[in-house]
Amino acid sequence: MRNVTYSMGVSLDGYIVGPDGGFDFTTPDEEVFRSAIDEVRSVGVHLLGRRLYETMLYWETADEDPSPDEPDREWTALWKRLPKVVFSHSLSAVRGSNTRLASGSLADEIARLRADPAEGDIAIGGATLAEAAAALDLIDEYQVRVHPVLVGGGHPFFPPHRRRTDLELVGSRVFGSGVVISRYRVKR
Repeated sequence: MRNVTYSMGVSLDGYIVGPDGGFDFTTPDEEVFRSAIDEVRSVGVHLLGRRLYETMLYWETADEDPSPDEPDREWTALWKRLPKVVFSHSLSAVRGSNTRLASGSLADEIARLRADPAEGDIAIGGATLAEAAAALDLIDEYQVRVHPVLVGGGHPFFPPHRRRTDLELVGSRVFGSGVVISRYRVKR
């Protein structure tokens, strides 16, 4: 059965978006970006909320820029091939390679995708969507990319839970920039 992973960049004080709505503090250097490229190779389908979908639309046409570097070209090719499912109450259509609107609830979509024999993890992107998945106990692994910055508020990586969730550290890596990636599996 396919795992559901939630992976995002976060400030040391726990926010994926700062109080001003910005997330420029998560812009990766080349070493961290290469790690993200490696991470997306293990993804079979990516679930996105509307805001993240709109942000990631950039990568649907990034290869039209005549001057992207090799990592950007590599990411763009991987992103365009990756199946994507967008969850939105306000969109009636989506654009982009291999992208569709969710046809069922989050739980229904994940159940269907888990049953699919396709390869690769089911990645969740976007805080609101991940919060809903966590509330339904649908996340199997958290991949936290901690950036060495305190932003003082904003939207937290881990929303308040009404229940305890025990986690097991399954890997971590420290980068030259001070970014630390930790992977935690949910203990069931």
